[in-house]
Amino acid sequence: MVIAFDFGIKNIGVAVGENILKKGKALNKLIAYNGCPNWNDIKYLLKIWKPNCIVVGLPLNMDGTRQNMTKKAEQFANLLKNKFHTSVVLHDERLSTKEARSLMFNKYGFKAFKKDKIHSTAAVVILESWFNQSL
Repeated sequence: MVIAFDFGIKNIGVAVGENILKKGKALNKLIAYNGCPNWNDIKYLLKIWKPNCIVVGLPLNMDGTRQNMTKKAEQFANLLKNKFHTSVVLHDERLSTKEARSLMFNKYGFKAFKKDKIHSTAAVVILESWFNQSL
């Protein structure tokens, strides 16, 4: 089992998936305050899903350079690793939100553009991309 996070300042998308199926499932997003989630919510998710690995989306510019959010996502990943003593990997998340919007539109049409769903759908995109790269 793997859990993925699409880190954001106000919202953190969450997805889980199996290494065997290489498919992700969106969970409810977490609310964050200036990038800080309720760590008890994350502790609960880890207790329920028991992941052997956590994937955190790494925001980069299209040319691969770092952006303002890059360091914040890295700090979030380091906190996860240190607080929960688990394996955490960073994975390039370029275009994950755009792909998530496209997936939601193709499946549900205009009604899909509810902001509360986009973050966890982006986490699914990040997770499945990581699965496909780690073949």
